[in-house]
Amino acid sequence: MMACKRWLNWLMLALICPLITGAPSSTELGSCPTENLSITGGSFVLSNDYSNGSILKYRCPKGFYPSEKTRVCQNTKWNPPATTKKPAECKKIMCPNPRVLENGEIAPYKDRYFVNDTTTYTCHSDFTFRGSKSRICKSNGKWSGDTPVCGRDSDHCPDPGVPPGTQRTGQEFNIDDKVTYRCDSKLTLIGSSERICQEGGQWSGTEPQCYADFTYDTPEEASQSFSSSLKTNLEFYKQYEETDQEGKKIRLDQGGKLDIYIALDASDSIEKTDFDTAKKVIKTLIDKISYYQVSPNYEILMFASDVTPIISMRNYKTVSSERNLLEIFERLDNFTYESKGERSGSNIAKAFHTILESMGVEKQNNKTRFLETQHIVIMFTDGHANMGGNPKPKVENIKHLVTQKDPSRDNKLEVYVFGVGNDINKEDINDWVTKRDNEKFFFNLPNLQEVQETFDQMIDDSTSVELCGIQHDYTSNRRHAFPWLAQIKILRSSGMTNCMGSLVTSSYILTAAHCFKFGDIPDAISIDLKRHLSVKVERFLIHPLYNITAKRHIGIQEYYEFDVALIQLTKAVELDRALRTICIPCTVETSAALKLADHEVTCKKHEEIIMGTDLVNANFTSEIKSNDYTPKAIRTITIKQRGMRDACVEDAKKADLLKDSTNATLNAKDIVTDNFLCSGGTTTTTTDNIACKGDSGGATYLHKNNRVIQVGVVSWGSKEMCNENKDNVLSKPHTRDYHTNLFSPEVRSFLAQYLGPEEERKGTPLTFLPV
Repeated sequence: MMACKRWLNWLMLALICPLITGAPSSTELGSCPTENLSITGGSFVLSNDYSNGSILKYRCPKGFYPSEKTRVCQNTKWNPPATTKKPAECKKIMCPNPRVLENGEIAPYKDRYFVNDTTTYTCHSDFTFRGSKSRICKSNGKWSGDTPVCGRDSDHCPDPGVPPGTQRTGQEFNIDDKVTYRCDSKLTLIGSSERICQEGGQWSGTEPQCYADFTYDTPEEASQSFSSSLKTNLEFYKQYEETDQEGKKIRLDQGGKLDIYIALDASDSIEKTDFDTAKKVIKTLIDKISYYQVSPNYEILMFASDVTPIISMRNYKTVSSERNLLEIFERLDNFTYESKGERSGSNIAKAFHTILESMGVEKQNNKTRFLETQHIVIMFTDGHANMGGNPKPKVENIKHLVTQKDPSRDNKLEVYVFGVGNDINKEDINDWVTKRDNEKFFFNLPNLQEVQETFDQMIDDSTSVELCGIQHDYTSNRRHAFPWLAQIKILRSSGMTNCMGSLVTSSYILTAAHCFKFGDIPDAISIDLKRHLSVKVERFLIHPLYNITAKRHIGIQEYYEFDVALIQLTKAVELDRALRTICIPCTVETSAALKLADHEVTCKKHEEIIMGTDLVNANFTSEIKSNDYTPKAIRTITIKQRGMRDACVEDAKKADLLKDSTNATLNAKDIVTDNFLCSGGTTTTTTDNIACKGDSGGATYLHKNNRVIQVGVVSWGSKEMCNENKDNVLSKPHTRDYHTNLFSPEVRSFLAQYLGPEEERKGTPLTFLPV
C-alpha cells in the first residue's frame, strides 16, 4: 500500500512540474554542456555548435591520434559522455606488431613501435629472405616497404608471409593449400582473410593489412592503385570510339560502353568544408577523365537520409543537353550543404539501391549493350550507415546484375569506396568493394583534401595517351594487339639483315646488339612500325659490355652477354592505338600497369611479381607481315627458373657455337650467366617454340593485369631448328633459347642512361625504380 502511494506521489509530481516551471533552460532548448570537451594536445570542431544533433570531432597533430574520435549531442547529452574521469587526449600513433616474423629475427625487439621507429630483419640459416630488410613506422600507422618473409623454396607458392599485426594459420604452400589471417585485437583486417595457392604459383586475393582506428592511406598510395585501374578501363574504352574526317570524337553507338556512377555522402557526419571539397573532387575526377578524349556516361548522386541525383544515367544517355559537363558542374555548385534537406541520416543502402535501379533500367532498355558495358561505382563516405539497413545486400545485387553470376564477367564491374575521415567504418566498407587478386578498391583517407590530392596525382595529363603495355585483341585490326612491334632491316653490301624490336618510348626501339656490325650506319637502317609511317634512325647504341669475342680464350667462340641495343629515332612518333609502347620492368610506368599502390616499390618487387614461379609463361613473335604489320607467328615459351634453370643452362654446352671447341671442361655458367633468361626444352606438360633466324632482338614478353610487359630480348639459341616453315617450330629436349634479362642490373643501368629523365631526350622518358 505504501509503495503504491509513493508511486502516485511521483506521478503527480511528473504531471505538475511542467506546469509550474518558469522560463525554459538551455538544456530544454536542445543544447549540450560545454564543459569537459577539451582534448589534451589537440583541438575539436563542431558541426552545429552545441545544438542537439551536432557532431564534435577531435583533431590531433601529425603522428598522434585522439583517444575519442567524435561525440554526438543527443537529448542534451554528449555521447560518449564528456567527463573529468576520462578526458580526451592525443596519443602517439603506433604501427602494427612486426614481431610476427617467422624463421627470422627482428631488431630492436620492443613492446610497441611508434612513428619513425626503425626495424631490421634477418633470417635463420636455410631460409631465404624476401621483402624489406629495414622498415620505418610511418605517421599514417603503416610500415614502409614490403612485408619481410623468411621462406623456403621447396613449395609451389612462395611463403606468403605474416604481415604486421596478423596471425596466420597454415604452413603448407602447395597447390590448393590455404592460409588464413586474423588481426590482433582492436585492429581491422583489410584485404584477404583467406588466400589459396594457385597453379600459376601465385596466391589468390591480396596481402592482408591490419588497420587501427587511426590508420589511413596516403594520397600516393591511393592515386597509384586507383588510377592504374581507371586508366586501363579508359584505354580499353577507346576501342568503342572513333574519329570523323575532321578528327572529332564520335560515338559508335548511343550510350557508349563505360558507365560511371559517383555517389557522395552528404549526411551530417560529413562536415560542410568536406562537402564543398567533395564537389570539387568530383569535378576534378571528371575533368581528369576528359583528358583521355573518351566520353563515359555519368550518374552523380548526393545522399543523406534520402538520395538526390545531380544527373541520372538514363538522362545523361538520352537527353543531349544533359551531357554538358559544364552544366553538370554548375548543378554541383548550386547543390549547397543547406539545400540537401533532411540530412541527419546516412542511408548508404539507398544510394546503392538507386544505382541498382539505374542499372536495371539500362539492362531493360538494351540488354546486349548493358552486358558489353564496363560499370564503375565510386562512393565517398565515412561508412556510417545509420538507416536503411546493411548496404552489403544492395552491393551484392549490383554484382549479380552485372556479372550474371558468371565469373568471367567479374571484370565488368568495379566498386570503389573512398572512406573519408578519422572515424571510418573500415570493416563494413571492406565488404562492399570489388575483390580482385592484387588490386585495391577501398581507400581510407583522413580528409577530402587528401582525396583531392589523390586525384591531382592520379592522371598525368601529358601522358594519358602513352600508357605502356595496352593491348587490344581486335579481329578487324590485329595491329592493335601488337602496337609496340617493330621490324628492323639493315642493308649491307652482303644483303639484308632482319631483326625484331620493341617500341619502349616514343623515340627508342629496344633490340639485340648482335643485329649490328662494324660499319653499319643509321641511313642503312629502316624500321617498320605501322602502315603509312616512315621513320628515320638518328643512331644506334650498343651495350658497352657487349663483346662477342670476350671468351674465345676459353673456347667460347661467340659470347652474347649484354646482347642489347637501342635505336634512337630522329623524331618521336605519335602514339595511338596502333602504335604504343610496351612496358619494361623496374619503371614507375610498369608499377602502374601492375597496379602496385605502394610508392616505395622496388625493382626487386617487380621481379617477385612478374617472375615469381619456376616456370614463367611468356611469348615472343616472328617477323611481321608487310600487308598488316602483324607477326606471322606468336612463339609460346616457358622461362625456366630456380630448380628448372640448371638443366637449361647446362644444355648451353651442347650449343652449335661451341662445336669447334673442346667444351668438356667448360662451365655452363661461363656461357649463360644470370644476365640471361632461358627457355626451350620440354617438360611433362609443355613443349616450347624455338626462335628462328630473324626473331633476334624481339621482345620476350608476358601478360600481367591485361598489360604486356617485356622481360627479355631474344638473343641466341643452342641449335638451329628452323626450316622453310617457321611458324611452329617445337623444341627438342636439349634445344634451348637464351634471352637477355631486362632485370639484370647492368642492362637496367644501360636502359636508364638513355630512357630515363636524367638528360633531355626526345619523346617521353621513363622513371626507373631503385633496386
